[in-house]
Amino acid sequence: MRWLMGLAVLLLLAPPAGAAEQELELSAGGRTTLATLRTPASMGPDTPLVVMTHGTLAHKDMEVIQGVAKALEQRGIASLAHTLSLGLDRRKGMYDCAARHDYVVDDAVAEIGAWVIKARGMSRFVFTLGHSRGGNQVARYLAAGEPPPVAGAVLLAPVTAKAEADLRASYAQTYGKPLEPFLKQATRTVAAGRGGEWMDVPGFIYCRNAVMTARAFASFYAADTGQDAAALVARLKLPVLVLAATKDTVVPDVVASFAPLADSSGGRVQLDRIEDADHFFRDLFAEDAADRIAEFIKQTR
Repeated sequence: MRWLMGLAVLLLLAPPAGAAEQELELSAGGRTTLATLRTPASMGPDTPLVVMTHGTLAHKDMEVIQGVAKALEQRGIASLAHTLSLGLDRRKGMYDCAARHDYVVDDAVAEIGAWVIKARGMSRFVFTLGHSRGGNQVARYLAAGEPPPVAGAVLLAPVTAKAEADLRASYAQTYGKPLEPFLKQATRTVAAGRGGEWMDVPGFIYCRNAVMTARAFASFYAADTGQDAAALVARLKLPVLVLAATKDTVVPDVVASFAPLADSSGGRVQLDRIEDADHFFRDLFAEDAADRIAEFIKQTR
């Protein structure tokens, strides 16, 4: 009986006949970036295509991105999951903390935009999706200026302004030294036009004893209005789905951050909770997320 149950699981996870995966490259911001295109068997110009952006220091092949992308494929929805360059050509896997860091948060805006343009050549119905800090970066892209050429957006456990403030507040406890002197040094160096100068600090994001440019440190640790994803979404006109995980300990205030906007938006911004999921929507919670996304896309079209 156990082998029969195992076979059922394999059949459930197997891609439908005719579904395909393709590795793509694209030049953006002077760097070559990578992506995986997943298409269902019935792919055509009217097939919805979701451009997916991962979280902090992560990549296109991380579990949450792959899990949701494959679940969307089973629901007839294509996806284009890309890896942010973070200043490197053809970057793969998690960013190596031992490497030097020279990138800023807003670098993602141009890269997301480049992949959206690529996606528009494949589908008339393009959506953006961002997980964690990628959710904030998708919101930055959408609010950057001209109306984006997308039909809607999905923010999956997006980083909030409070989460960013908590990251700053916990710096001394995490790394043993206060943040303020390093941040002051970085902001002064950037203001003097020397943002490319290197700094040695006890910690940078998740990395201990890191080396990065002053502009990188200032970008991630200086408070800025762009860190409030809810405020960015409030400026938009397109439909947005925000998915919150009820057991998210990384960004636990997604509901508190977006509920007022969802309540006042007249249905343009939808806030949905996925019960018992954590920040990474592991296992069958990716299926739950895909169900909500598929329904959102159906409503938007």
